[in-house]
Amino acid sequence: MGSETHTHHDDHEHDHHDGADHGSFKSYMIGFILSVLLTAVPFWLVMGDVLDNKTFTVLLIMGLGVIQIFVHMIYFLHMNTKSEGGWTFMALIFTVVVVMITLIGSLWVMYNMNKNMMPTMTIEQMRNLP
Repeated sequence: MGSETHTHHDDHEHDHHDGADHGSFKSYMIGFILSVLLTAVPFWLVMGDVLDNKTFTVLLIMGLGVIQIFVHMIYFLHMNTKSEGGWTFMALIFTVVVVMITLIGSLWVMYNMNKNMMPTMTIEQMRNLP
């Protein structure tokens, strides 16, 4: 009974050495500033009509959105290869796959809806309808 010399404080310290980064004020501020920039830049691109090429604008905004997902995962969710025995890294890979499926699927659906549902008749042809 008397051979145990560690205290409750030692057990508590041992529980938190799992490789997880619990963040600091500096890391949260970096994440916050990056998130604000990655939100403000796409807003400025759209509202200011900055770029002439709409396709490039859409791709740029989507790219910035993907970067913002990673900023949130790294700075706010503290995902890295050391945390929880690598399971958060597996969650990162899963998130990348789901994001890619969502982005590519959304673009595919919107393109096909625009192509197949937009009227192809001219105004003159519409006037001649019975």
